[in-house]
Amino acid sequence: MPLLHLALLLLVIVAFGGVVLLSFALRYRAGTARRQGRRWVATLNLWMTGFSALLFLLFASGASFWVEHSFRFALAGAAIGSLLGLCGLAFTRWEMERGGLFYTPSRSLALLLTMAIVARFIYGFWRHFHPAEASSSNPLLAATAAQLSLAVAAGLLSYYLVYAIGVRLRLKRHERTRLA
Repeated sequence: MPLLHLALLLLVIVAFGGVVLLSFALRYRAGTARRQGRRWVATLNLWMTGFSALLFLLFASGASFWVEHSFRFALAGAAIGSLLGLCGLAFTRWEMERGGLFYTPSRSLALLLTMAIVARFIYGFWRHFHPAEASSSNPLLAATAAQLSLAVAAGLLSYYLVYAIGVRLRLKRHERTRLA
């Protein structure tokens, strides 16, 4: 009977790994899809992402009572994500057609954001098996999993917030030139 339990455990682990890999691949595919710019979608995206970012920063500041320097990591992640959002807007391919404005996000930045999530998972497993590195003088190695999770999440949120602002502004400019 123990051999059957081991085989079932191995099957569950392999299935879970497959689902995780599939979700990363689908996230990358969705992040690089060509989209039609619609004003109401861009506005809704901007407001919802802004609301999420505000709630996240409130959560990170509250978490700093329990996890040391968590708000500092969240702010650092937000700054890096904002810079990446500006790069994402610069690398986005914009196309004007009869149906409106279409845009395709950068594949390399979508891959970078997906790899940031993957790297965070890998770092969490590594930290689990190497807890002695926590006393390291390198701040990245000394960071807890919670601190890095907050930094990566803040980076993703700020990237999407800056990107949503840029898409909304670009659509507004496109509508003004089209009406003029």
